[in-house]
Amino acid sequence: MGTEVVLVAGLTDHHVADEIWRRSPDSALVRHDLSRLAGGTIRRWVDGVLTELELAHGCVSCTLRLDLLPLLEELNCRVIVHLDPVLEPEAVCFALAETDIRVDAVVTVVDRATWLADATGEDTLAERGMGAADSDERTVAQVVVGQAEFADALVLAGDGDPVLDAVLDRLNPLAPRQDLSALDVPALFAAIPANARRGGFDDGFGSLLYGGPSLEPAHGVSVVHFAKQRPFHPMRLHGAMGVLLDDVVRARGRVWMASQRDEALWLESAGRSLRVGNLGSWRESGHGPAQELVVITTSPEPEKITTALAAALVTDEELALIDELEFADPFTDWREEE
Repeated sequence: MGTEVVLVAGLTDHHVADEIWRRSPDSALVRHDLSRLAGGTIRRWVDGVLTELELAHGCVSCTLRLDLLPLLEELNCRVIVHLDPVLEPEAVCFALAETDIRVDAVVTVVDRATWLADATGEDTLAERGMGAADSDERTVAQVVVGQAEFADALVLAGDGDPVLDAVLDRLNPLAPRQDLSALDVPALFAAIPANARRGGFDDGFGSLLYGGPSLEPAHGVSVVHFAKQRPFHPMRLHGAMGVLLDDVVRARGRVWMASQRDEALWLESAGRSLRVGNLGSWRESGHGPAQELVVITTSPEPEKITTALAAALVTDEELALIDELEFADPFTDWREEE
């Protein structure tokens, strides 16, 4: 029958994976604990049976490649995978894409009491004592935002919060949501739409408004959609980065830089962390070069984001001389910006 998996993610303690397992006849429950990964050890349970494994390299990618993937292929059934709290389901699905394992659903548990503060904060996992390895420099915001954004369904713990609901409506509008206190597994899975991601991902050139989120503000939450047919001046964009960090839950999109006009860059922020990477050539993408960024913000003045980004574009004079000008470019090495 092959292996199909349900990935259950979330930074909070929960029993959701166990409940899905109980509702899935002839399935297996796999749980990982990466708290000792920095020392080269992981703990893994299969249907409650503990195994401790030693890895030559204590890193998340080795855990996936050397343990989880071979295990899932060996089980050859429906597997409910309770991910370690610091694992991001997108990274797991990226690894699974090289196998015949099918992702049936990604379920993320969101703690209403802490999620929004985590998603707009600057704490690193290491500062919380949760780093998956000595080299793990991720922030808590990167993890919780990524977990919620990539989910096919969301389970919410704690009391309702209209601001959080408005954020999730815009971060992941397709995912059905249920309260943890009234979890109905069959109903939750039945509500997952036919066009849900189910572990799939694009190359960075897909729609930035996945699921068609509302662009109207609600409860102090706004979506800024910035799209322009003009490159950024790299130094001015670097100086404007603060608007993508303050009161921002998520910013993501494609960037066209005057200093690298043939290359499409990918910009992504969560909370107070921001990363810039290289998507490849605009020519090979099928997209014409252009700016497109989507920002989910709780700022009372979201228009300041548009104003700051517009001011970072090259001027008419710079555009006329663009082939002759040399632009200092702090983004050349695709380093993570903090």
